[in-house]
Amino acid sequence: MMLMEYQFSVAWFIVGFLIVVTGGLFLRFHQFIADNLGGGVGSYDRYKLAAVIMIVVGLIAMVNLHTLILGWIFSGLFSGIANG
Repeated sequence: MMLMEYQFSVAWFIVGFLIVVTGGLFLRFHQFIADNLGGGVGSYDRYKLAAVIMIVVGLIAMVNLHTLILGWIFSGLFSGIANG
């Protein structure tokens, strides 16, 4: 099994930071967004959960861990194909 090497990327840091900022704004105004785009009070928790997930994904992208996580997942799924 080949292990991937960690490498910091400024571009992914900026993309992750933008995702975190967007998720933070989404979390801050989740009630307004749910009232205007969703089902209202019944969907407040779903919108809040989506915002928190967006923040976590942004933090993972900021430190460039998404490539390692995806590499582990795909190597686990497709390692049998590569080994013949």
